[in-house]
Amino acid sequence: MERNPFFDNAKVLLIFLVVFGHLIQPFIEASVGMNTLYTWIYTFHMPAFIFLAGFFAKGFGDKGYIAKLAKKLLIPYVVFQLIYSSYYYVIGKSNWLTDIFYPHWSLWFLISLFCWHMLLILFKRFPIYASLSVAVLLGISVGYLAAIGHSFSLSRTFVFFPFFLLGFWLKEEHIMLLKRKSVKITSLVVMAFFAVAIYIAPEINTGWLLASKSYFDLGMQEFGGIARLLVYLTSTIMAASVLAWVPTMRFNMTKLGERTLYVYLLHGFIIQYFRAYDVFEVNNVLDVLGLAGVSAIIVLLLSSKPVLTFSQPLIECRTSLLRKKLKTSE
Repeated sequence: MERNPFFDNAKVLLIFLVVFGHLIQPFIEASVGMNTLYTWIYTFHMPAFIFLAGFFAKGFGDKGYIAKLAKKLLIPYVVFQLIYSSYYYVIGKSNWLTDIFYPHWSLWFLISLFCWHMLLILFKRFPIYASLSVAVLLGISVGYLAAIGHSFSLSRTFVFFPFFLLGFWLKEEHIMLLKRKSVKITSLVVMAFFAVAIYIAPEINTGWLLASKSYFDLGMQEFGGIARLLVYLTSTIMAASVLAWVPTMRFNMTKLGERTLYVYLLHGFIIQYFRAYDVFEVNNVLDVLGLAGVSAIIVLLLSSKPVLTFSQPLIECRTSLLRKKLKTSE
């Protein structure tokens, strides 16, 4: 059965927003508009990305799956942790030397993705409502534990797990209900409402959306659980609203949805270079559009065949593309 283009289109959009969000992050403190855009994107882009990862985890449990998953996620994590440490040292970042289990940049996603699959071993044994309820309670509870934070990506693993689990439980026909006209119209109101709300209250701590800090660090030790529940509701509604507008048609760009891991792991080298040398500045809307264009170019570049060919050994521990290229050049 042919893969529904909707899912790859969604992954292309979300990986673009990951790159764009990282690119505009240095400018959010100087502009309410940039802060609004950044926070608005972060309300949904990682929850939606993780939701789709859960949807594609339905084959979990097949023979040899865990070993394949470790090869796909943990080995690249160790490799890129070392590479990023070296790269950070070269460009002069002060935090270049960290513990192997304190993820650089966006590498937390690899550890968490492996852990989410491991958690499925237990959670898929229970009915959907029971498993989701327990997952949400865990995500809320870990915020009260100051010891659980960025190390081992523990905080993000538990906080984001409900989105992964929801993606695992839902079927394609459930997700396609988002394409109803009534849902799409409502989603426009939802997206506009949260954009205005963020603009009016720019002091919102984006740490709630990053999910790597305890409630104590976020300044809400007593009522943090209520705040996180509200964040869950906001992220779920926003993710559904954005996905409602993802097209179901196949485009030339659709195939890039199968290459998002490459973009995710490699874009940090480009973004960190831009940050280290203050390559860009934002003074008007045209500058923001320019950064969006740069983000699109980064996605296209890192999804290109040459990049895939030479980075596949590091990311997939395979050389099939390189061997194919050498064979055709003979």
